[in-house]
Amino acid sequence: MPAKRPQPQNDPLPPALQHINLNAAAIDIGATAHFVAVPMGRDPVSVREFSTFTADLHHLADWLVQCGVDTVVMESTGVYWVPLFELLEQRGFTVLLVDAYKVKNVSGRKSDVLDCQWLQQLHTYGLLQGAFRPADTIVVLRSYLRQRALLIQGLSRHIQHIQKALQLMNILLHHVVTDITGLTGMTIIRAILAGERDPQILAQHRDPRCKNSVDVIAKSLVGTYRPEHLFALQQAVALYDAYRNHLAACDDQIEQYLVSLTPITNDLPPPTTSHVSMDAQSCIN
Repeated sequence: MPAKRPQPQNDPLPPALQHINLNAAAIDIGATAHFVAVPMGRDPVSVREFSTFTADLHHLADWLVQCGVDTVVMESTGVYWVPLFELLEQRGFTVLLVDAYKVKNVSGRKSDVLDCQWLQQLHTYGLLQGAFRPADTIVVLRSYLRQRALLIQGLSRHIQHIQKALQLMNILLHHVVTDITGLTGMTIIRAILAGERDPQILAQHRDPRCKNSVDVIAKSLVGTYRPEHLFALQQAVALYDAYRNHLAACDDQIEQYLVSLTPITNDLPPPTTSHVSMDAQSCIN
């Protein structure tokens, strides 16, 4: 007579799979709606949908408080998570931001489980690791620096537009000066936009530190000066100036914010390189 198989027993979970975050909630971030999952039994409906309007975000936070939640996890979806993340942190929740790609690599996902429920389950077992997010003072500074980077990108595009307009008129200024946005280059370009066409007169704007002579620069300034290309050049220069002004305002804002920060140390290392202005540097070679 064959031996009976032992009956399965409801053994406790191994230590690695114990419930760590008992008051964990998870949010599936979207552009127009967020889906929020809380532990079962905290509310008759454990998954709710909230709109992304600010008032609805406050209702979302109120519901989490009502359900006894103290930690929340969400995926880093675009920039849609930022307002909710900041709001929940202000309300005192411990918020984890996780990489959506890494979450997809966690095996065991069931097809009938919503994204927010799956995140909530993983977070309950402590299987998710939050992405690095600096302190709020550094977050503010990082936002200013990212805005500055965007302005520099826009500035670079309009420098290319200036070069293209000059090239279409066969004005080869970029071949005889290191940087057309330097002192010599921009002075000549602004004189062209003011109506000057004589290459010898334009070349007199050469900075003494420029490598090429007046005659070489004058030779590069003989072009067609077609009105449609002059119009494109005028608009490119206007946009270049606008971006320079916005960049200067952004630098001022960054400097003011840095002054407001409390220094950690006053023992700063001496500068190792000399700073040369863009206009001067463009005329040295």
